[in-house]
Amino acid sequence: MTAATPGRPRRPTVRSRLTGAVPEGADRTRDRTAMLNQLLLAAVVFVLGVLVAVGPFGGESVLFFIGVVVVVAVTAATLVVPWNSLPFGWVAVVPAIDILAITLMQIAAPDTVLGLLWIFPTTWLATGFGLLGLFGVIVAIAGIVSVLTAVSTTEVTYRTFLLPLVLVAVAATSHLNARRSDAQRMLLAKQSELLRSILARTRRQEQVVTEVLDAVDFGVVRIGADGRVSITNDAHGRLQQGLEPDDDGAVVPAFRDDGSAPLPPDELPLERARRGESFDDQVVWFGVEPGPRRALTITARRITDPDGRDAGAVVISRDVTAELSALRARDELVASVSHELRTPLTSILGYLDLAIEDPGTPDDVRAGLDIAERNAERLLRIVADILAASSSSPSSVEASLTPQLVDARELVRAAAADALPRAAARAISIDSTGLEPATAWGDPLRLRQVLDNLISNAIAYNKDGGTVFVGTTSDGVASWILVRDTGVGISDADRSRLFQRFYKAGGERRAGTGLGLAITRDIVRAHGGDLALHSAPGVGSTFIVKLPAIAPEGDGE
Repeated sequence: MTAATPGRPRRPTVRSRLTGAVPEGADRTRDRTAMLNQLLLAAVVFVLGVLVAVGPFGGESVLFFIGVVVVVAVTAATLVVPWNSLPFGWVAVVPAIDILAITLMQIAAPDTVLGLLWIFPTTWLATGFGLLGLFGVIVAIAGIVSVLTAVSTTEVTYRTFLLPLVLVAVAATSHLNARRSDAQRMLLAKQSELLRSILARTRRQEQVVTEVLDAVDFGVVRIGADGRVSITNDAHGRLQQGLEPDDDGAVVPAFRDDGSAPLPPDELPLERARRGESFDDQVVWFGVEPGPRRALTITARRITDPDGRDAGAVVISRDVTAELSALRARDELVASVSHELRTPLTSILGYLDLAIEDPGTPDDVRAGLDIAERNAERLLRIVADILAASSSSPSSVEASLTPQLVDARELVRAAAADALPRAAARAISIDSTGLEPATAWGDPLRLRQVLDNLISNAIAYNKDGGTVFVGTTSDGVASWILVRDTGVGISDADRSRLFQRFYKAGGERRAGTGLGLAITRDIVRAHGGDLALHSAPGVGSTFIVKLPAIAPEGDGE
């Protein structure tokens, strides 16, 4: 026994249709079908009866009207019999009786075309009862033709068989059309079931996606191609709580990443996403001190449909209030402690200078004071580095710049000249033959800080008797400053972390605070440039500073 496929409707078998064992869910409309088919035949027969009654009729009227009465009686029975309660095969009795009634009418007037009325019951049988109904039609027509031919006194010609052949052809066509309609209904039923399963699966997937989005702690917003928000998760609602317009329509003020500069409405993240922009980690502060404030970092990504057209954007937001507040508190603490240390150190250095320059100071005491002064100066430089690191975020560095057009070649030459005494102490030469004319758009004091740091490192980590090469060049749009040494070089492991704050690489690089290169790179990037490094262990290191050679649009000297 073959099991039915789940979710697929089973087509009724001939046996089930004849015995009334209709599968669950089958179309139970036999009452209406029998009534409609029979009423159509009865209407045609009634019209013919009226025409025969009021006009001349060349046949046997009594036999004709017997056939009419039979059709009308069967029609009346069709209207009152509950065919849905009976086995399906009993409905075939109605077209069978119709065929006999039409046969009586044809016998009553053999020279007429009343036999065309057989089209109604034969089509019904061939359509509604499958191959069995079509076989019954063929047998019935063959029997009727045989009987009519036997009782007829006319000669048998092709006209005798024309009507039966047409009836069989019409019945076969009706049967094929019915089979085709059944196949289409089955196909539509399968497609409908498939669509229902796909819809159910899609709803389950949507529910899973919704649950996942609601479980994360960052906000997700889906913006359609028309700019309207179509999807949001619970985290977005929590992040926006208190930030949406209140009942009076007042909008919570928004500020840039520094927390103080107002953010124009057209630069709000959602507005930028609606304009088609993509961006990463835009920090926005909401709220005004001393009231509650919240910082969000927001990222937007464009999405496309299968045809490659823009389908909107996805905006991700994350609460970074605690992180930014902790960073700010750390920087404030470091700056405060460093500032408090700097004041007494400056005073100590002043008194040490006075003691060293006093003619009455013994030579052995002066030697000790010199050592103390060098260590105090080193400690002061460390404090200065810590102060610079505490205020060297991109926004704070950019705010402290006063850029102008400077002669990069002269700036490098001056820095190299100031470093000559330190280099000479270790027999290190400074080669400045690579200095070419070059201008740069930047803050001369900050750029001098960069050069002093790079040249000082090139001397400190060079070999005794080595060389430091400095050079400048420009293409009119950008300028480059090069500082190269012949020292120990930097390993690959150290190179990946060299620009991290407080990181000191290798055993030969333990001096200093580990802040110099981090501060240097922040200053260069604040100028709109970049700092590159090329190094090989045992060969030396090359630092390349790239800076804009001209003022950006809208800026002046």
